Amino acid sequence: MINFKFKNWVSILVFSLVIISCKEEAKKTILTQQIEFSHEGDLSIYVNSTDSLRTRLNIEFAETDYETQTGLMYRKSMEKNQGMLFIFPDEAVHSFYMKNTEFALDIIYIKEDMTIASMQENAQPLNESGLSSLVPIKYVLEINGGLAEEWGISIGDNITFNRN
Repeated sequence: MINFKFKNWVSILVFSLVIISCKEEAKKTILTQQIEFSHEGDLSIYVNSTDSLRTRLNIEFAETDYETQTGLMYRKSMEKNQGMLFIFPDEAVHSFYMKNTEFALDIIYIKEDMTIASMQENAQPLNESGLSSLVPIKYVLEINGGLAEEWGISIGDNITFNRN
């Protein structure tokens, strides 16, 4: 009888250890590889009233479905002279959010004629609220949060860009 109870106790102990070790497995985190900026072109922003150059940026393009859905997600930062230009097939109202984006952005909505239509300044990291263009646009430029104000970018300014 004692031998039977001992075997049951050992079985329960082994079963408990298996369960505990399974729970430990679930706590492992998956590390994602750091995504590096890829200089694919240049973009200039001009003052609407004078056509003076406001600033020039190195840009990365987002054109495919995957690129436009992920944008700057999973990146730790971006240099001051860098940005991402989203190019959509047609002019339409578009909405962005900051899911999995770890740093503040200024989101600049641009019409098909290359003029700035609207902006969302200092979009907060990891915020999943929709940030609408409010009007139909074809392009979106994302730059570090606060730069639109620092550079004096305003509605009506225009852009040009080229690919490397």
